[in-house]
Amino acid sequence: MLEVVTVNNDEAMATGAVPPAGAGQPGRAPTGTGRPGGAAVGAGQPGGSAAGAGHAGGVASLPDRFVRAALSVLADPGDLVLGALLRRLGPAAVLGAVSSPGNAEDMLPGSCRDLPGLARAFGRWRARLPDVPPAARVAAWEATGYRLVCPGDPEWPTQLDDLGDARPLLLWLRGGTDLRFACLRSVSIVGARAATAYGNHVAAELAADLADRGYSVVSGGAYGIDASAHRGALAAGGVTVGVLASGLGFGYPKGHEDLFAVIARGGVMVSECPPDRAPTRPGFLVRNRIIAALSRGTLVIEAARRSGALNTARHARDLNRPVMAVPGPVTSEQSAGCHDLIRDTDATCVTCAADVLELIAPLGEAGTGSAEGPAVPAETLDPVTASVLRAVARRSGRGPATIATLAGVDLDTAMRSLGLLAAAGYVERCDTGWRAKKTQEAARGEPGV
Repeated sequence: MLEVVTVNNDEAMATGAVPPAGAGQPGRAPTGTGRPGGAAVGAGQPGGSAAGAGHAGGVASLPDRFVRAALSVLADPGDLVLGALLRRLGPAAVLGAVSSPGNAEDMLPGSCRDLPGLARAFGRWRARLPDVPPAARVAAWEATGYRLVCPGDPEWPTQLDDLGDARPLLLWLRGGTDLRFACLRSVSIVGARAATAYGNHVAAELAADLADRGYSVVSGGAYGIDASAHRGALAAGGVTVGVLASGLGFGYPKGHEDLFAVIARGGVMVSECPPDRAPTRPGFLVRNRIIAALSRGTLVIEAARRSGALNTARHARDLNRPVMAVPGPVTSEQSAGCHDLIRDTDATCVTCAADVLELIAPLGEAGTGSAEGPAVPAETLDPVTASVLRAVARRSGRGPATIATLAGVDLDTAMRSLGLLAAAGYVERCDTGWRAKKTQEAARGEPGV
């Protein structure tokens, strides 16, 4: 069985990336992951891949999260043919068709056979079937601190659904912050890697000011503006989200290993790639759609005319999200792209956090706020969710099974309610399960002790 991804020499040269030491070693399968469905990854196929699960019948017995993990290896991020197929069929049906012999047209219902590029896509996906990771390896990734979030999960940010067929299959996350909650009030800040001192200063100051006002900062973890934005939010004690073009275990760029570790402690790291995948040159541009979709608006600080940051701005504009740009010196090539955005598109010139919030904040919310405060009032919670909140401990954490028992609901209902409460800012994960966040609004909800 081949490993999850094979980095060829062309990719390594194009990105300057080198596979991490020990990247090809199989992981240890855990006895449990502490998350619903985690221990069941690949159930019935211990150590086997989806390719070895046989035809559609065998694949249908695999958990949805493992099927999606397999498809994320077979298809490139943002594959529109796969997205169109998944709109018509479930993930297991698609994987079953790919892993079965015969023509693509014979494996799919008639409603799918007219998709442009279908035969070529099947050829690409089938060539990668040997690269699908064993079920034990997917489980081992989860056991070592990565969590896999799929569409429909409580932590899935529903604004990603605006990407249509380009929506990610899944997201790999690392960090204690709930991604959905972090992105309820968020701004993407992007810009040049070769940033000037002016650009880095502005990025850090704006990110810190936005964090002070309760907004998360989303960026791509690159050198230059991205890094300054992350650091500015962290310096203000705020939440920041790093979206990588590589897998989280690979962690590109390598020089930001320490920064990524700090982000994971106070925010969350995100990737749609398997954890040990190296980045590809096209992958950086494809990744930008996620940065744009996660936030309420995109702010560009320093960008040359061929900057990848302008690609993020185009994605934001396509999603009907506000696009903002900070002006720079007229003599600076690093600000030429920002000036073009302001002059030639509907991008808005901004110079401070207040300017940004005027564009992205709902009416009446542009003042002060806290990223830790609930996003919805306690009195608007439905009775079941409110009962789950009351069952959550204030100081020490409780496991979801205990919370379900105290709330008088089944485990699945408790997990859905906990996800909603986390997204709203009432509860958070901890080492022993879930606990209430320390906010005045949460206290009024009178959760348990």
